[in-house]
Amino acid sequence: MVIKLIGRDFSVCKVEDYTQVDLGAEYCFIGRTREENSLACLTEKVPGNVLECEDGWRGFYIDGVLDFSLVGILAKLSSLLAEHGISIFAISTFNTDYILVRQDKEQEAVSVLSAAGYQVMTA
Repeated sequence: MVIKLIGRDFSVCKVEDYTQVDLGAEYCFIGRTREENSLACLTEKVPGNVLECEDGWRGFYIDGVLDFSLVGILAKLSSLLAEHGISIFAISTFNTDYILVRQDKEQEAVSVLSAAGYQVMTA
């Protein structure tokens, strides 16, 4: 399985609303509940109406389109990283899964995934 390293800085935010979010940005992941409006995006695209924001994330994604019948891919990756003390922020899209790790853990995550047999490449 090929894992692609995005090589860009991400931020994970809680926003007042989505009116200032650039929905056309290259990476823009939103989630809404009764309690919050969440956003994960490139740090350079963080809108002005953030309530809370955590900078310093780096992104990976599983290359290719994952069939919905596949089971445990994200669980295996997250468990592998957790065993090495690397916390993640997971994002699933229709096609694939994205994993954000803290910037200071990026190279360690690459090493862990490579040692486990994953091919890690730059996107």
